[in-house]
Amino acid sequence: MGVTLKDVAERAGVSRSAVSRTFTDGASVSAKTRAKVEKAASELGYAPNALASSLTTGRTKLIGLIANNFHNPLILEVFDLFTRGLQDRGLRPLLVNLSDATDPAASVRMLRQYSVDGVIVASSTLPTSFAEAFKTAGFPVVHAFGRWSAAPDVPVVGIDNVACGRMAAEALIARGYRRIGFLGGPATATSTQDRATGFLEAVRAHDGISARVTYAEAYTFDAGRAEMQRLLTEPQEAYFCGDDLLAVGALSAIVDAELNVPGDIGLIGLNDMEMSRWQNIGLTTIHQPVAQIIEAAINLVVATIEEPDRPAEVRLFACHVVERRTLRALP
Repeated sequence: MGVTLKDVAERAGVSRSAVSRTFTDGASVSAKTRAKVEKAASELGYAPNALASSLTTGRTKLIGLIANNFHNPLILEVFDLFTRGLQDRGLRPLLVNLSDATDPAASVRMLRQYSVDGVIVASSTLPTSFAEAFKTAGFPVVHAFGRWSAAPDVPVVGIDNVACGRMAAEALIARGYRRIGFLGGPATATSTQDRATGFLEAVRAHDGISARVTYAEAYTFDAGRAEMQRLLTEPQEAYFCGDDLLAVGALSAIVDAELNVPGDIGLIGLNDMEMSRWQNIGLTTIHQPVAQIIEAAINLVVATIEEPDRPAEVRLFACHVVERRTLRALP
């Protein structure tokens, strides 16, 4: 049998309710009693039962963490940072895999069953309506890596994907490329749409630059490789791949065709995932500050839980180009 609240109360010489208050956030207990209870708990190796505590406080300390692209290795970094960040705040993640899902109804039902305190939607591809469905269902919710909006219905934390598209095009043009392409992820993904918009805006601002926009079926290595194999019949001088994994797939296709990067074709990605830094890849890319986005998302969901009527806000983080080996050097 494990150590119980009754055992701690007897060791400390206090009532069981005093022990319960000691381990309940915000409950009233004197400093003397708290010290006695904590000393007894430490001696006995007691830890309060989280599920029992939730019955008293009405809070489960569970945060629903929702993602939909488990094929991308970046999700491992995202989950690592999210789970550690939540645990550091005394919260627990409930992971929900939404791969291939477009309707939030099933997830809403699941999170209601577990009585989560809040929800973080971690996706750059889902529409804003997805996170809004959780708000409508009564959950405090934050959309991490979500789409920017001047008047959001739910808090959004991420990057300006339109600005990143412009940044990528400007990086290619500054290196002397005149025929450039955007190799995006799925055309239905909000991140793909916004990155393409920014890319084409920058192209239109320069004379003598031509651009071609194409889409891969998914943000995956295989999809990037397959799309580049198709493009190699009439390739551009350089491509902005809307995700590092697409770029690595494209790089594989180019090398297999006995072409050189960046000698024959230049590549720039987006995310700065760990794989991009590997010596045999050396991908020039746009760094997305994933750790800052996740920290802000956790802070915002906690603030929204504490203050349900808090106005929704957008927090965008700046990105920058990381120079490696897949583009020509700047003049």
